[in-house]
Amino acid sequence: MSRHGFLKPVAIALFTSITLAGCGGGGGGSDDNTSNPPNGGGGGGSTGPTYTAGVYENADNFAGRCENPRNYNDINGNPYNDRQGSILYENHFLRSYSNDTYLWYNELPDLDPGNYNDPIAYFELLKTNAVTASGAPKDQFHFTYNTDDYEKLSQAGVSVSYGIDWALLQSAPPRKLYIRTIEPGSPADAPEANLTRGVKILQIDGVDVEYGNDVDTLNAGLFPSAIGESHTFTVQDVGSNTTRDVTLSAIEVEYDPVPIVDVFNTASGKVGYMLFNDHNFVSEDRLFDSVTQLRDDNVTDLVLDLRYNGGGLLYIASELAYMIAGSAATDGRVFNEVRFNDKYPNINPVTGQRLESTPFYNGISSNSDKYPGGTRLPSLDLDRVFILATSATCSASEAIINGLRGVDVEVILIGSTTCGKPYGFYPTDNCGTTYFTVQFDGVNDKGQGGYSDGFTPMNEPSAPGILQNGCYVIDDLSTPLGDINDPMVAAALNYRIDGSCPVVTQVASFGVQPFRGSVSGAQTVSNGGFGSTADMISQMINYTDPHKKAD
Repeated sequence: MSRHGFLKPVAIALFTSITLAGCGGGGGGSDDNTSNPPNGGGGGGSTGPTYTAGVYENADNFAGRCENPRNYNDINGNPYNDRQGSILYENHFLRSYSNDTYLWYNELPDLDPGNYNDPIAYFELLKTNAVTASGAPKDQFHFTYNTDDYEKLSQAGVSVSYGIDWALLQSAPPRKLYIRTIEPGSPADAPEANLTRGVKILQIDGVDVEYGNDVDTLNAGLFPSAIGESHTFTVQDVGSNTTRDVTLSAIEVEYDPVPIVDVFNTASGKVGYMLFNDHNFVSEDRLFDSVTQLRDDNVTDLVLDLRYNGGGLLYIASELAYMIAGSAATDGRVFNEVRFNDKYPNINPVTGQRLESTPFYNGISSNSDKYPGGTRLPSLDLDRVFILATSATCSASEAIINGLRGVDVEVILIGSTTCGKPYGFYPTDNCGTTYFTVQFDGVNDKGQGGYSDGFTPMNEPSAPGILQNGCYVIDDLSTPLGDINDPMVAAALNYRIDGSCPVVTQVASFGVQPFRGSVSGAQTVSNGGFGSTADMISQMINYTDPHKKAD
């Protein structure tokens, strides 16, 4: 039972961040809506609760008291618990809920709800204005989403797509769009398409990608919504100066979360390589089998490629961390411990349950489709791991880095600074808007966390985040993923020999942002700022944990 009666059961929480300027706010409104309304209204002069500075009533007193109550059911067929209220009630709910659950509640301004005509605009102001060590906003993770759209986004099924993982190097003009990866067996992998990683997209259905104003056509082409939907792409192949047209039709595509597992035979031993793209339910069995293969091949080192892994299930991250480190390093140790604000040292204020840390799980979960629950996980028993990372390495992937740091497994970071998502929240619906406000952070066995500026390889020129041993290397889309000539793989193998890094000859102007047209929607091409809200939802840490019994 939730502590707050208004909260519909939600099993997910998100670690979210925005790594480009101008991304904040999601669905937030303009400050133009926040001037004093007539009659002191907060909703056109409606009567309702009164404001007293410094006094906060229970949020339950205001929840579901809506200006426009919903009289229909949610995506699961359950009715919403809305009743007639007003914008004033909606604003009071946001004020009380934020004061109760916001991680930095003591840094919030105390604003009279009656002075604001738009709950979303009011919510935008209910966050800290502090900054991180790099000067970035401390809270870059505060946004809203229409509840109907959020339910569709978060509960959708198999992806309708071409099997392409897009790489958007710049979202606003002049845009730069490439193919990052192609799913084997998908329409994009067909011989007649002849597409490869690194192909540049110049036009979509005749609209110029770089400067075109018709962003609706661009986004419709990138993210088909129905099976059989076709769009034409004008492309430029890697190393070519000519262009050609390719027409692709969407199908239901199931992405392999562990598409590449390989072993490099070096003079100093066998080095395993594993490309891991998604902490989803399917990945559990795939990781079990992949690590078993590497263990049986007697690898002495591991290159774990997380450069495009935006996050997912935390228990999967815990299992993989155990499979890397083994029992000697992890038995009885904490992988991740969630901390809410100082009002709730022992209780989750949203669910009402006692706080319980996530250990390093050494057995497979009951969700496995292949193995009995509790089957011992294979392990490599390594005291170091080479992790390939970019700004698309987020949330659960960063939890692997932080969790291993907590048990003294050396993480050697190759690539660039990770996205920086040490915080999380429970999506909370009220009156048709789902609100995301930072409610907790996560720390490792040593109490280390707070990586809001990400993790950074030691020699990265900008060095914004927590420094890790390793090398700054730009992701080169023109080379095959996992190939020994892939600059990031080559740097890891060379560092393994003598601890040296390649000379930094260029610095990326734009991070290679995750841009997959998958069930999560991903971000969209824009005329101005970065379309970040759907991307943040796609990069979620999911706290559904089959290892733990529900209360």
